Amino acid sequence: MGGLSGIDEAVFRLCNQAVANPAFDVLMPWLSGNPLFLPALLVTAALLLARGGARGRICVVMLVLLVGVAANLSVELLKEAIGRPRPFAALEDTRLLVGRGRSLSMPSGHAANWFAAVAVVWVYYRRVAWALVPVAVGVAFSRMYNGVHYPSDVLAGALLGLGLGRFGLVGLDRLWRRLGPRAFPLWHRQLPSLQRPVFHPDPLAWQPDLPAVRDLAAARQRQWLHLGYVLIGVLLVARWSYLAGDKIELSEDEAYQWLWSKHLALSYYSKPPMIAWLQALGTGLAGDTAWGVRWLSPVLAAVVSVLLLRFLARETNAQTACGLILLATATPLLAGGSILLTIDAPLVLFWTAALLAGWRAVQPTGRTRDWAWAGWWVGLAFLSKYTALLQWVCLAIFLCVWPKARVHLRRPGPYLGVLISLACAAPVLVWNAQHDWITVSHLHDRAGLGAVWRPTPNFFIDFSLAIVALLNPFFFLAALAAAYNVVRHRRSHPLLMYLFCLSIPLLLGHWLYTARARVQPNWIAPAVLPLFGLLLVFSETELRAVHKRWRAWRTAGLALGLPLVLVLHDTNLVGKLIGTPLPARVDPLRRVRGWSELARVVGETRSELLSEGKPVFIIGGHYGIASLIAFYLPEAKAGVPDQPLVYALHTDQPKNQFYFWPGYRHRKGENAIFVRHARVAEPAPDTLQTEFASITDLGLRQIAYRGRVLHTVQLFACRDQR
Repeated sequence: MGGLSGIDEAVFRLCNQAVANPAFDVLMPWLSGNPLFLPALLVTAALLLARGGARGRICVVMLVLLVGVAANLSVELLKEAIGRPRPFAALEDTRLLVGRGRSLSMPSGHAANWFAAVAVVWVYYRRVAWALVPVAVGVAFSRMYNGVHYPSDVLAGALLGLGLGRFGLVGLDRLWRRLGPRAFPLWHRQLPSLQRPVFHPDPLAWQPDLPAVRDLAAARQRQWLHLGYVLIGVLLVARWSYLAGDKIELSEDEAYQWLWSKHLALSYYSKPPMIAWLQALGTGLAGDTAWGVRWLSPVLAAVVSVLLLRFLARETNAQTACGLILLATATPLLAGGSILLTIDAPLVLFWTAALLAGWRAVQPTGRTRDWAWAGWWVGLAFLSKYTALLQWVCLAIFLCVWPKARVHLRRPGPYLGVLISLACAAPVLVWNAQHDWITVSHLHDRAGLGAVWRPTPNFFIDFSLAIVALLNPFFFLAALAAAYNVVRHRRSHPLLMYLFCLSIPLLLGHWLYTARARVQPNWIAPAVLPLFGLLLVFSETELRAVHKRWRAWRTAGLALGLPLVLVLHDTNLVGKLIGTPLPARVDPLRRVRGWSELARVVGETRSELLSEGKPVFIIGGHYGIASLIAFYLPEAKAGVPDQPLVYALHTDQPKNQFYFWPGYRHRKGENAIFVRHARVAEPAPDTLQTEFASITDLGLRQIAYRGRVLHTVQLFACRDQR
């Protein structure tokens, strides 16, 4: 192995140094990444989808599945399993011509993607594939020339890509031939083979080797339902692949709630306990990594999608149900919620489950058991976020406005459901009773109820602009128009009014509350899916006369939303598109990048202070920065929860969950590093002045990511705690 490693390094130096020349110094970084590639790729895909017929469309689908999902996921898993560092990190004489990526080395993702693409295109457009071969070879060579991959990395990536492209396509074709007649009977009759895509326009034409289709409507319903399942599965794998790639780091709240999961309790200072329980489950199964924290979020999103798919397929049709999944995928707020594991992910799941149980309960034949289930799901939603109890207000509105449902007001079902929800609140009530009802005081202050009300339009404008953008303006405005028509014309379809009552009151309530305080867009997350469901049911039942116009509007929303969601998953694509990185101040991923670099800077500063011979701990000026350092600084993470190295700044009154955990007051005589966000240098807080014998301002430190300053922090050396 030592001899093979020596050969690998020798060939790497040959490619990286011996053949170096000014022309290659310009060409090779351009081959590895340039602003023309992504626009050209999108235009090509659009042309194939619009003008390429069956062959072009199948080619695009295969490229997405085998290159976009399978190749990227395989590369990331292998990189983590092998753990080989990049050449520039291992060899001091490496010529590095591109940026330092955070990912590992073996295998090369560029080589895997390009050769997988060549293998797929070879099947559908052989002449084009011949032209792609030298480009793929050039890209693979550029990875060695640029100093970011060894030859063995590139060779492994190329072989992996060729294997996935060729054998993956063969496997999918066989799967289609085997399962297609049962799962997609009409589409399979039109397209019998994925490798030889010959389209037959009449799905009912007699074919000797296929059984006849007896029930056309049932066949259409079945294949759209199965397509929904496939789409949900692909999205689940794609989101897992994205998370495995470590393109983003934890947010402040995720790191903070990770610490909660290490101090499991009945409730917490500002939130119910569900998020901590989920994080404990996720990290318990997958480890204390960003992947371990988040892998459950795509699972929760997939469960929500399955519930709504089956519900709408039963109440309307499966094509409408598939449309809801597409709308959710092209909506930035929902797409982000399927990646980050915050309190909104379980809230949306349990709100949706309660919505479906409530629909069964409000029927004239609804049973007490249905109301009990609705109460249970609302209770679990309450354990995710306190505003979940507003769902009972929404259900009460429907019972009052829909005549046939009012009979339930005289039955025990709704009241039993409310009691079950209140019983689920027991952990929160017990914890608060033990801690002087601190959460009530916190929520009172957070809502601004103790402050003098000064009306301002700013909160309303900010909230309105944010939700229009985050909910996709095409979808959101169409949904509002549908809701308006439901009320104006008093549509007789009960499902329309039910979805209206489970979405619009929550939305309007938050909109009205902007008259008093700032409202965050994610607060309306539970209302989004029923609102979009209202739009699709309305379009199916009431817009048949203008169906073509609605289809054009929906297509425009997808054309805007899908690329936008893609860019929001990786804002580095903006730099590839326009040649200039997105300014840090407007980068939406700023909140989930740069934290490992921050931890490194703080760790190095701590090491310098350790040289004075005393133990050194770390104090964060905010619970968020303290939590992030605790997660990303290895020695700090190792001490969680029993031997903490990182604390939040001490306060006499509860301001966050750190108040209820052991503080740093017992570390008498020790030194500390104080860290806080700061745009300009400011004096240390008065609290520190009284707690330490001396404090030295170490100045501002800029935390950069790919050459852009994302965060600025101020550090202080605090000596001899009194």
